[in-house]
Amino acid sequence: MRSFPDDLAQAQLEWSATYRQLAARPGRTELRRRLYRLSTRLYFHPYWQQRRPHPAAWRDLRDHGRPEGPASERSGS
Repeated sequence: MRSFPDDLAQAQLEWSATYRQLAARPGRTELRRRLYRLSTRLYFHPYWQQRRPHPAAWRDLRDHGRPEGPASERSGS
């Protein structure tokens, strides 16, 4: 599992929470705007300037945003 900067991991947690809220209450403009701002913060974070993100890196970061934690912790491996 990769180690991400705290602010990047926090932004992913906020993105995931906002996405879940938007799924529960579709059409909420303020949630869509927040999701867009968080997406921008995630994609253009300085962490990615020295290493362009690979799909596996995005998956690992998204795993940090899940309420049940990373997949490796969920599966017990």
